[in-house]
Amino acid sequence: VQLQASGGGLVQAGGSLRLSCAASGSIFSINVMGWYRQAPGKQRELVATINSSGRSNYADSVKGRFTISRDNAKNTVYLQMNSLKPEDTAVYYCNVDRVATQYGYEYEHWGQGTLVTVSS
Repeated sequence: VQLQASGGGLVQAGGSLRLSCAASGSIFSINVMGWYRQAPGKQRELVATINSSGRSNYADSVKGRFTISRDNAKNTVYLQMNSLKPEDTAVYYCNVDRVATQYGYEYEHWGQGTLVTVSS
């Protein structure tokens, strides 16, 4: 299983970006898909997750501004980020936990990260 993230970039405060992350491989299904971020000098933190039924979970710092969604047919997870703030600047990583493949289950795959920079 491989994850390919895209959509990062430079945006002014108050702007929007949409991140995408596509999982590839011999995938039957994915349990939870999510986004994490790591700012310079800080630990990686949860941004949002979504399970296979569409139930989502958000960090308090992004509630009301970010929306996570997924397309199960495309094995893709999205993160719509609105009202961006300078403190949202970070490398954003996508993650999948339990993936059912033709070879069995695989666990904890990470994408390569995509940089989001919000200028003030």
